[in-house]
Parts: sequence; C-alpha cells; structure tokens
Amino acid sequence: MFTCIIGGFLGSGKTTAIMRIAAKCRNADMTVAILVNEMGEVGVDGATMKAQGYDAIELPDGCICCSLSGSLQTALKNIDRDIHPDILIIEPTGLALPHKVKEFVHVSLIDSDRTVIVGIADAHRFDELIEAKEDFFARQLHASDFIVVNKCDTVPKEKLDSIIERIDDMFTGIDVIPASASKDNGMNEVYRRIMT
Repeated sequence: MFTCIIGGFLGSGKTTAIMRIAAKCRNADMTVAILVNEMGEVGVDGATMKAQGYDAIELPDGCICCSLSGSLQTALKNIDRDIHPDILIIEPTGLALPHKVKEFVHVSLIDSDRTVIVGIADAHRFDELIEAKEDFFARQLHASDFIVVNKCDTVPKEKLDSIIERIDDMFTGIDVIPASASKDNGMNEVYRRIMT
C-alpha cells in the first residue's frame, strides 16, 4: 500500500481531483480507500465519495494534523487492517499542513511503501489567496512532491503562465502541473506522477 495526501486551500478542487485520481486507480484494478477530514458536522465530500462506490472514511469536525491526530492514527490502522487498499488517498481540511499528516502516516502505517504529497493551487483565486494568506500557502505546500495548478481553464494563458512562474519562484525544485480536475485535463499526468 502507498499513500497519497492531497493538500490545498479550501475550495481549491481537492475533492474533484481525488475523484479523478481514484477513478484512474480503480480503472487500473487498484483497491482504493479515501480518508476525508472535514470541518463541520456534515460530511459532504465523504458522502459524495461513498455514493461513487469508494471506501470513504470520514474524520469530521477537527483538523487531523492538530486536534484529531489520535483519531487519524486509529483510522489509519483500521483502514490498513480492514480494507488493506493498494492506495490510500487522504484529503485533509483546507487548513491542514500535509507534511504533518505525512508524519502521522509514517508513524501509523508500518508497511506503507511510500507517501506522496500533491499540492493543489487554485488558479481562479490564486491572487487573492496569495495576497491574504501567502505565508500559510507557502507552509501548506512547501513539502509537496509536485504542485497542481487546478482550474487552469478558468484563467487566460498569460495569467496561468504568471501563476506557474510565481509558484516556481516560491517552491524551487518542485514541479508544477497545470490541470483542470473538473474537465479531466492534465489529470493523466497527475496520476502518472503519483504512481512513479
């Protein structure tokens, strides 16, 4: 089993990206489990994933890298024991730090082959998020194995080029992949990168 953590700010398109990745894994005859951490009492993302036939486990109302760290470790051990998937996809809240989640994965899953962190940046809201939360954005995505600029179809090419250049400057050495999870553009490359 290996683990894929999808990190990114609220509304960046993590759930849509996860559904695309999970479908590609299932098409490759892989068993997929999805762990969803949502703020609030109603688990919309988890319900959506379950409706699509995935083993979706929810950790609601708290952050898995902070107040729910014990619950995360228990959930990871239960998933490994009960489902033992080929791939575990983790969707932390938009306020989580994926590298902290990765630490808990390594502590909890002794037989986890590897863990990949995919950072998701929202092209449509990039400027406003950078203006309001640049420090948090940098802390959230700095440990990503690669960064997906999602919703690239919602901005002009010049704007997309500018966003990619800015991310390249912020995260030296981390590859950037433009994509539109909603239209399934660029998601084959995202899937390929996760699997290699």
